[in-house]
This record gives sequence, structure tokens and C-alpha cells, in this order.
Amino acid sequence: MSGSAEDYIPVDIYRRLRRQAVRVWMIGLAIVVVWAAAIVAAPVLKSAGQTAVSGPLYHFYSFICHQMPERSFFIAGEQFGVCSRCFGVYFGLVAGFLAYPLWRPIDDVEPLARIWLFLSLVPAGIDWSLTIFGIWENTHLTRFLTGLILGFACATYIVPAIVEITRNLTIRKLRNT
Repeated sequence: MSGSAEDYIPVDIYRRLRRQAVRVWMIGLAIVVVWAAAIVAAPVLKSAGQTAVSGPLYHFYSFICHQMPERSFFIAGEQFGVCSRCFGVYFGLVAGFLAYPLWRPIDDVEPLARIWLFLSLVPAGIDWSLTIFGIWENTHLTRFLTGLILGFACATYIVPAIVEITRNLTIRKLRNT
């Protein structure tokens, strides 16, 4: 047995924290899935004539994205709720949440080194810079892929953060009772 006595967590508490971590991960996954689905739902609903629902969705997403038609994907003849890079980020969050338990324990609250998060910004920065300086014109695909990389990386930091926040709130609550 390795580790000190201070690091020991009783088995029943460990199981409880693990179940809590899985629940937090599932709730987080549900939120990012709904968020990404609403981006696609906006144009689908608009094309079906449901502007009472699609209008508020487009309006909501206008606060977080420029929604330029020339930089957005289209479905059913209508523009997505966000541009292709933002959609890549949100789709990357979904993919990252889904893949997270395949390569890290959900209840592990130790984040990866921050360098990986900064490195995930490099492809988007290069894609953006090359376009700004007139070296090449980025495409929907390059914007989507660079956003996907960033979103996936962000998920690997968000999952342990929300698990740790929930764990700390639970521990605080238990100490106060």
C-alpha cells in the first residue's frame, strides 16, 4: 500500500465521491449536448416555419457569436446559430465530454498542465493570423477543426473543475452539519 495515512479515503466515501463525479459528468454532458443541439435546431426550426422558437435561439447565440453568414454552416437552407469555428468549439466540448472517461478517471480532479490548453489555441491562432495577413483564406472546415481542437481541450479542463467544485461544496456542506 503506497501513500500516507492522511491520504487515505474510506471505501464508502470514495464510492460516494465517485458516484457524485459520474453524476456531475453526466449533467455536464447533457448541458453541452443541449447547447450544441440548439445551435443546429435553430436553422431546422426556422426552415420548418417555427420562427417563434428559432428566433429566440438565434437572438441568444448572437450574444456570443458574430453569426456572419459567410463563415457559418447551413442546414435546410438556413444558417446555424453560430459560425463554423464556434460550432467547432461546442461540438468539441461534446466530443471532449464523451471521450473524457475513456482516457482519465472521472473522479480525478487533478487538471492537466495548462500548456495543453494554450497549445490548443495555436491552430486557431494560426488559422486566424494567416487570413488576417492575407496569406490564405481560411475555410469552414479549417475554422471548424481549429474550434474542435480548442473545445475538446477545454472539456478536459472543465470536467475535473466541475467535479472538484461539486466535491468541495459537498465536503463543506458535510462539515457544517
